[in-house]
Amino acid sequence: MSRGDTPASTSKRPSLVLGCFGVALVLIITAGVVGVAWLRQQRQIAPLPFETRCVATGPSGSVSLTLDQSRWTAIVVGMGVRHQVGVHGATIAMATVYQETGIRNLEYGDRDSLGLFQQRPSQDWGTPEQIMDPWYSSEQFYEALVEVPGWKTGDVNDTAQAVQRSGHPQAYRKHEQNARVLAEAFTGEAIDGVSCFDERRVAGRPAELGAEITRTFGDPVTQDGSRLEIVPGDAARARAVAAYAIANAGEFGVTSVETGGRTWTASQTGLPSWQAGGDVPEGTSVITLR
Repeated sequence: MSRGDTPASTSKRPSLVLGCFGVALVLIITAGVVGVAWLRQQRQIAPLPFETRCVATGPSGSVSLTLDQSRWTAIVVGMGVRHQVGVHGATIAMATVYQETGIRNLEYGDRDSLGLFQQRPSQDWGTPEQIMDPWYSSEQFYEALVEVPGWKTGDVNDTAQAVQRSGHPQAYRKHEQNARVLAEAFTGEAIDGVSCFDERRVAGRPAELGAEITRTFGDPVTQDGSRLEIVPGDAARARAVAAYAIANAGEFGVTSVETGGRTWTASQTGLPSWQAGGDVPEGTSVITLR
C-alpha cells in the first residue's frame, strides 16, 4: 500500500459513526414517544389539538378519554342518572370501572370475571351475555350499591369495595378524583361538561340514538326527521342527555346539540367549544344529526 492510500479501517469510520448516530436517534425518538404517551395517560400533558378524543370538565378538574371510554362512561353515568344515585353514586361506579377495566368492556378477566365491572356469572351477577351488556351490568351495579348501608355519603373506596368484594380493597381510592370529574360532567351537574372530537363522518342514525337515550335515561324521545327532542324537565338531566349525545356523536352522526341556551357543534378541525346561543330552554335537549 502506498503512502497516499487510505486504510480500509479508516474509510469505514464515517459510516460506522453515522450508523451509531442513527441508532441513537431512533432510541431517543422512541423514548420520547413512549414518554409523551405515558405523560398523556397520566394527564401530565394535554392531548394534541387534533387527537380524536373526549374531554370531561367539572368543578373537580378535567379528564381526557378515548372515544370508547367516553361511550362506556356515558352509559354507566347515564344509568346512574336514571337510578337517581346522584354525583356521588356515579363517582363510586366510575371509580369501580376505572380500577376493574380502565373503562373497557372486557370479554375476559380473573377467573370468570367479565365486562366493565368485572362481574362474575358464578357470583350470580348474570349470564356472560348479560354482563357484557353495559346497560345490564350498570343496572346490576347500582342495584347492589343502594343496598350498601350509608352509600349516599360513604367513602367512595369503601363503598365500591362493599359492592365488588375485591381482593385489593383499597384499589378504588386512587381513581376517586377522575371518577368524580366524569360523574360531574356526565350527570349534567357541570355546564358544558363534555366535548368530543371525532374524525368519523357517518350518516345520521337518529332512531338508533333515540332508542339508546330512552334505554339509558328512561326519557321519551321525539323524532322529527334528523332532529331529536328530549324534555326531561330537569336542567341537569337535559345536560346529561346532551353529554350522552356528544360522547356518541361520531358513532351516530350527531352534528349539533342544544340545551339551556347553549350549543355544541361538531368540528372537523379539533375539539369544539360550547357556545352561547340557540333557543332551546333549560330542561330540554335537541340533537341534530346528518
